[in-house]
Amino acid sequence: MRRIGSVMSWILIAAVVLLLQARPSISSKSQPSSGLKSDCVGNVMRLTLDKALAAGNQLEVGAVNGSQRMHLTPIMAAQCGYSMESDPWGNTRIYASLMGCYVDNHEDETFNVRLRLQMYNTTTSDVVTHNISKICKEPRWRSEEILCDRNYMEVSNLVPDITDEGQEAQDMKLQDDSKLKAVPGTTGAAHGIWKMTFHTPEPVGMLLKDAQEAGVGAMTTPSRLVLRSAYNTARTYTETVAGVPMEVFKVSTYYKLPNDIIVINSAAACPVGGVLFTENMISWHVPRSITPLINGLIKIVEMHMGINGQRLAKTQMAARRYTLSATESHIITELPIGSPDGYYKSHAPDNQYHITYTVEPMLELLWWSEDTQADTKYKVLYPITTPMMPRPLHFYDIDYVPDTIPEGVFRITLGNFLHDVELVNITFSSGLLTVDECNDKGFHVHYHTHSNGSKTFSLQVPFSDHAVLKHNPEPWFTVYFLSLTYGLVIQPEQTPFSYTVEVERSLRDVVLPSVTGTCDQNMFYISVKYGSQGHNFQAILGNRELTLELAEIYKRTENGTHFSLVVPYNSSDIAFELIESSSVKARVDLLLWEPNKEWNLADFSLACNFPLTTTECHANGTVTALAVKVESAHTLIPSWLTLKDPSCKPVFSDDRFAYFSFTVDSCRTTRKFSDNYVLYENEIGLDEKSMHRSSKSQSKSQTFPPVEYRHTISCFYLVHDTKTMAFHYRPRDTEPTAEPGSGQLSVQMRLAQDSSYEHFYQTHDYPVVKYLRESLYFEVELESAEPQLELILENCWATLHENRTSLPSWDIIVDGCGNLDDSYVTVFHPIKSHTRAAFPGHVKRFSMKMFTFTKSDVLEDQIYVHCDAVICETNNRVDGICSGQCGSLANVRNAKSQSGLKRGRRSNRSTQHQTEQISSGPIHWTNSLFKK
Repeated sequence: MRRIGSVMSWILIAAVVLLLQARPSISSKSQPSSGLKSDCVGNVMRLTLDKALAAGNQLEVGAVNGSQRMHLTPIMAAQCGYSMESDPWGNTRIYASLMGCYVDNHEDETFNVRLRLQMYNTTTSDVVTHNISKICKEPRWRSEEILCDRNYMEVSNLVPDITDEGQEAQDMKLQDDSKLKAVPGTTGAAHGIWKMTFHTPEPVGMLLKDAQEAGVGAMTTPSRLVLRSAYNTARTYTETVAGVPMEVFKVSTYYKLPNDIIVINSAAACPVGGVLFTENMISWHVPRSITPLINGLIKIVEMHMGINGQRLAKTQMAARRYTLSATESHIITELPIGSPDGYYKSHAPDNQYHITYTVEPMLELLWWSEDTQADTKYKVLYPITTPMMPRPLHFYDIDYVPDTIPEGVFRITLGNFLHDVELVNITFSSGLLTVDECNDKGFHVHYHTHSNGSKTFSLQVPFSDHAVLKHNPEPWFTVYFLSLTYGLVIQPEQTPFSYTVEVERSLRDVVLPSVTGTCDQNMFYISVKYGSQGHNFQAILGNRELTLELAEIYKRTENGTHFSLVVPYNSSDIAFELIESSSVKARVDLLLWEPNKEWNLADFSLACNFPLTTTECHANGTVTALAVKVESAHTLIPSWLTLKDPSCKPVFSDDRFAYFSFTVDSCRTTRKFSDNYVLYENEIGLDEKSMHRSSKSQSKSQTFPPVEYRHTISCFYLVHDTKTMAFHYRPRDTEPTAEPGSGQLSVQMRLAQDSSYEHFYQTHDYPVVKYLRESLYFEVELESAEPQLELILENCWATLHENRTSLPSWDIIVDGCGNLDDSYVTVFHPIKSHTRAAFPGHVKRFSMKMFTFTKSDVLEDQIYVHCDAVICETNNRVDGICSGQCGSLANVRNAKSQSGLKRGRRSNRSTQHQTEQISSGPIHWTNSLFKK
């Protein structure tokens, strides 16, 4: 295979020759021979071309014979004793045998080798020509000379002078012999080659002309017969000698004399194998006794090695760690892989990086044959290329040091490459970029050359670039992932290959969101600070996701780094932990949750005590009690609760509260006297029958764990109390009369939180904040156990100030009916018998839309609502306001006629009915996204 490689070098020459012959119009310029070096190395002339001279050019080599120039095609080069070897970068060596064709030979002592080199570039019409002439002298020719070159085998033998004629007479005869002149290089002697028998190994005879046409080189010099053949032809054969395959060229030449014919046997055997490789060493084995050449005993007189056709001295060999040794069977040459006389080359089969090493050793032997009493000089030029050696590429992120904080940049280095590899582009997940585009983007692509001649490529890619993919395998960690493919080429062949790199960095660089909170007498105030990844979570308040609707209820406000909530302690998303006599311990829970990976990013809880009155003892003997469902009794259904008397159920209940109202002489309330006080007690507990009935109505799969609930209600009343009373008397003759007394019935007005009228704003909630045109739900209640009384709302109006007579004002209810001049009509809400109101006639409910007064073109931000309430007897109705709450056509007409009357006229009401004046607290309005 290595001989085929040498022939391939001449194929390039042949192509060049044919091309030049087809372009006779190309001009030629003779140039000085700078970059060219010629020397004589034994029986060969060597011409060296520097790569700077040949770079980018194609080369044509011709031999010059006098005025004639002969193009050296590959076939002619092998036939005539020329060879050429080039490395991939244009360093070229041309070898010419001193016994070759077209060499000016003077008596086999002085040889003038003349060559013409023509170099041209495909992009120009100019041809650069170099004329080379080198004179070599061979001090001594051996009886037999064998030369094994890259593309041919050559053997020359000394021809004995067996005639009685002198040399001068023979030369005169050759001048008249035109047949001999057809053989290139003949001296014109009368004697010459007649025919040849080739041993392949079977004998094949051919005339000289036929042999030459078949590519065999055959010629005579003044004293020698020279035969030459290319490798792997029909005239050669292969024989294994001492385990080494040898290419053999064996010929019997019939040499014609004027009066006789002699036969000269010639043979050349050249190694075509015998090379062993280890990781660091090349071992070249040549048989010590080459049997196709030697019959009998020989003695090796001289043994030399060299590089590129040039002998090396022992000191030079030692410096390079070359060795030349002989065993009983072989001559062994050892060369370390990587010596400076050879070169490395890159390869990339299947995108896998490999390298080869090429070196060209030379072996020279001189042996003496005892049988023939002749000496033989044996010279082999043998280029060796190692098999492809895999060189796995390595990449690393030079910033990666465990337990350190990086700069947020991948710094990737890829190598090591030989100098013949170039980086062309890099493909990222975001697209392909050339090296220049990478540098323009700030990726800083560089290559670094190292002392051993290798090089690496480096680049920088910041974590923030789109090419870097990110994910979080854990809440605190970010994995940065970069995949890129290097596009590379091997010069000078422009062989492309690629290499894919995947790097990742795992950093604990995530700042998780955090939650803080405080509370006052009524509210929880919660603040959530976003982490480094922004709002990438769900907020779970209590057991509900914080939707946009829920966030609006809890007055959510936010900026780029935080959001905050204001949550009333009695909202449904708050957990009650403990009920005490005058307070409740409530807790808010806020979970920040990453739903895709089910990560708990933050779990916040805050518990505070809030004032809460659960039992009220009224002077009229009525007791109201509030039962609260606490977290420890989470399965409790408040509607199951009763007083000691199971028939005394809550007057109102929902999923968190049960509200009871009873008198001290009912519901099995107990009474105890102690000193000056009387103690009334009852107890709120579970009605097991109700619970059992409810359980049956539920799904069979739903079970209710046992619940215990006990809440004692206690009221203390003062038994002995002193009242001061005034009295006077009449004469006895006067009829007894009753002294009329007067009292005050209690009426209250409350603002409900919504249309259900289940929850009301307390005193500490004021000022209440509402949107413009948001509904306001008012409830006015008469606190009395007298069922014969009814409450009627006579007039209601709004003012800007707390003073009910202040101006400006706006009518809401006029003479029991809504203000017909108001575009936002007042709506009355009926009281249903099943609600918490014991006497529906004691309660009136109405709603209106939130509005504001305009003062000096400025919208004022609060209003007060005032009402005049009339208490009527249901069994003594008369015409007028007691006829009903806007209950007849007369009321409506009266409302129309009275609408717009001044506040002062409302004092002209019947003195036969008690009238109460009531007012609300301040109500603010807002137009912001979240309420104040």
